Amino acid sequence: MRALLMHPYVLVFAGGGAGSLLRYLAGRLVPATLAGSPFPTAILLVNVLASAVLGAVLGWFISRSAGEETRLLIGVGFCGGLSTFSSFSYDTIVLLQNGRTGAALLNIGLNVMLCLLASAGGLFLGYKL
Repeated sequence: MRALLMHPYVLVFAGGGAGSLLRYLAGRLVPATLAGSPFPTAILLVNVLASAVLGAVLGWFISRSAGEETRLLIGVGFCGGLSTFSSFSYDTIVLLQNGRTGAALLNIGLNVMLCLLASAGGLFLGYKL
């Protein structure tokens, strides 16, 4: 039974399910407004969170030669299920279609900058843990 639970497909599936559920809950719990105007705040937050977690997991994985199971469960599965480039892209297109070019550019800039910073910070923390 343990061999089945530790199978790479099962680990990625379980992690992906947990990450997807958290992404859905974030979308339901995080207000859809930022400074009084519609903005994809929940997607930004889950992308930043996933970037930080992935950085930390990879930093920890690299510095400690952790088992492949950890990388598959958390790095590939959980972070892959939690983050969402497709929703980020769709939200940006909708902002552009609605004539909200400034908000679209802000969305792009915040996602890129904050996710890179979160990844770097997570990587640093992962090495230190």
